[in-house]
Amino acid sequence: MNARVARYETRSYDWDALKFQADFDPKYRRAQMRYMGTGGTGIGVDNNTVPADSFTFSTMVLPPQCEGPLHVHSDVEEVFFMLRGKIQLTLEQDGQRFETELKERDLISVPPGIYRGLFNHGQEEALMCVMLGASKPQIPTYPPDHPLSKIKREKA
Repeated sequence: MNARVARYETRSYDWDALKFQADFDPKYRRAQMRYMGTGGTGIGVDNNTVPADSFTFSTMVLPPQCEGPLHVHSDVEEVFFMLRGKIQLTLEQDGQRFETELKERDLISVPPGIYRGLFNHGQEEALMCVMLGASKPQIPTYPPDHPLSKIKREKA
């Protein structure tokens, strides 16, 4: 059973999981703390997580005035559950745009194929749980006109 338990004291925030974005522009700085599987950030293996059978689970820190860029997971549903702070969440599909603010204990489920982006307007970091509906989700893609769509990243 020990392999099925992920304790907070054995986790640490991985500021490098999406470092290629922050290297492009510091406004994309954020960190992932993995609990189950490796999520959709492109991390190949994390032996300090519970093996993922059907979904991944992590927490993410979004510093003040930082954002998770608009991106799409074409293969999985993604769930955001706010633990602390608040974010502006943007969804886009077929030229339609939807924006909402998520606050503490709010949740949103984003179906596959819909672009989603996050922005922390606040002065304190936002902390959220993130779940993806597959044991090894495909790496997300960005809108063709987004500058991150042109970045080639190293394999993790």
